[in-house]
Amino acid sequence: MTLTSLSAISPVDGRYHNTTAALAGYFSEFALIKYRVFVEVEYFIALCKHPLPQLKDFNPTLFSQLRDIYQNFSEQDAESIKTIEKTTNHDVKAVEYFIKQKFDALNLQAYKEFIHFGLTSQDINNTAIPYSFKLALQEVYYPAIQELVNNLKNYAGEWQQIPLLAHTHGQPASPTRLGKEIEVFIERLENQLSLLQTVPHSAKFGGATGNFNAHHVAYPDINWQAFGNHFVNEILGLKRSQRTTQIEHYDNFAAQCDALKRINNIIMDLDRDMWTYISMNYFKQKIKAGEVGSSAMPHKVNPIDFENSEGNVGIANALFEHLAAKLPVSRLQRDLTDSTVLRNIGVPFAHTLIAIKSTLRGLNKLLLNESVIQHDLESNWAVVAEAIQTILRREDYPNPYEALKELTRTNQQINAESIATFVDTLQVSEDVKQQLRQITPFNYTGI
Repeated sequence: MTLTSLSAISPVDGRYHNTTAALAGYFSEFALIKYRVFVEVEYFIALCKHPLPQLKDFNPTLFSQLRDIYQNFSEQDAESIKTIEKTTNHDVKAVEYFIKQKFDALNLQAYKEFIHFGLTSQDINNTAIPYSFKLALQEVYYPAIQELVNNLKNYAGEWQQIPLLAHTHGQPASPTRLGKEIEVFIERLENQLSLLQTVPHSAKFGGATGNFNAHHVAYPDINWQAFGNHFVNEILGLKRSQRTTQIEHYDNFAAQCDALKRINNIIMDLDRDMWTYISMNYFKQKIKAGEVGSSAMPHKVNPIDFENSEGNVGIANALFEHLAAKLPVSRLQRDLTDSTVLRNIGVPFAHTLIAIKSTLRGLNKLLLNESVIQHDLESNWAVVAEAIQTILRREDYPNPYEALKELTRTNQQINAESIATFVDTLQVSEDVKQQLRQITPFNYTGI
């Protein structure tokens, strides 16, 4: 069966293909091969610029032709590498042989043994993968999450002065403002995004066991550590780990996974709050012609976008959790478990993107139902008890908490009239009584 959106096993490449298609340029097999070619070509150019004695006469005007190998990299090129891999049974060696073929076509046979010079496959994988991951964050993830933050900021401004009955333990509590409750999520998201952006994109580059053994034995007078730092830090824009085994130790990548997971948890918390507000009828949802909410109940308009987001956050976070826990652990100088796990980096990234887009769809459907919000406030005058007893404490009134508890902790309805009657009975000045009479569930919203 031909692979299509209908035959794909993963919903990332099936049902949600349109949502996640942008990630193919960073996490697909094609992308991985392309970024390997990119690192190999730029490494060769760096060796020419160093220069090694055998490369000092390499014509720098040819660098643009070398860069064309990855800048114009095609699916046909990727297929050629996969064909070579069928013989080598080694994916990175196949890339090396492919580039050597390109050198033959450019009449650069004299230099092609300096392709992949002194390197092991992980010098390529552990630079290509963090490089593509960095680009995916910068070009796909950050714009998507910023769109979500901007959407929330618009709502926070629009709803800044909307009083809202708060709920703690599911019970009516001191009123708040709807805009402020949205600002809670904005602050949390921005704080965690700032933390994520401080984590370096670490890369390993140092030969078979991290010591530049082959480089040093061939050219002992060259400072290979300085070369490696310059290549990784300056040319690739990553941060070279100084002491490694054959592989990157992935500690910073684990921190990035943990940061992404925390941000996802904030999104899930937002999803659940919005779902709950909809269930309380604080929000209605925009209705789209032709859509149905239930195969049996015609009246239903379900908060499916928030539910979809919550489900995808769960899948993403389970995978981020595994990546963060597994990748930093490897037997001695390396085992192969990281290789197969690394190929799945794009999967939690994709489910995260699905979640963000779903939350945005849900937010864009919201219609504020202010009459219900006001009705709930009017029905819960008991929440001003905190305000009254606090002012009475200020006035040194005897046992104010207990007095309000006796008034409000009953099964009787507390309303504006019963609160006003209670205030009239207090042995305080008329000025204080007047201050207490001004307090309502609609204005007792703090700062």
